[in-house]
Amino acid sequence: MKLDDTDKKLLAILQEDSKTNIKEVASQLNLTKTPIYERIKRYDQEGIIKKYVGVLDTTKLDTAMVVFCSVSLESQKLDALESFDKAIANIPEVVECYLMGGANDFLLKVVVKDLQAYHTFSSGKLAALPNVSQIKSTFVLNEVKRSTVIPIF
Repeated sequence: MKLDDTDKKLLAILQEDSKTNIKEVASQLNLTKTPIYERIKRYDQEGIIKKYVGVLDTTKLDTAMVVFCSVSLESQKLDALESFDKAIANIPEVVECYLMGGANDFLLKVVVKDLQAYHTFSSGKLAALPNVSQIKSTFVLNEVKRSTVIPIF
């Protein structure tokens, strides 16, 4: 879908706070509510907006440990990669997963309560998956920046 300047501005507003009311958005973009509503409806229908979520402050929750795991598989055949994809999708501690090029096959962002919970996760769930040959973990000491905003060019 080709995005015009209004689309880009509207998507930027929605990414900052998807609960911004239509009247306020329309005012910011010098439009009426109807075209704003129609554009948002089109974004939903075309899958540009995948879903609406609440971004939580992890400092106010018990779940506060973030770990990045580099995972290497024994085989990089398509069926092995797809099998790992399906297995990882069902593990709630994994909040992001990327197939990578380079030294490791996957990069995972994992959120757990503490170091003991990570040990249980890594040895009991992640290492237990078929085809996993190596896991390298990096622990977050301080979150400097976290954003869900995707730059639109």
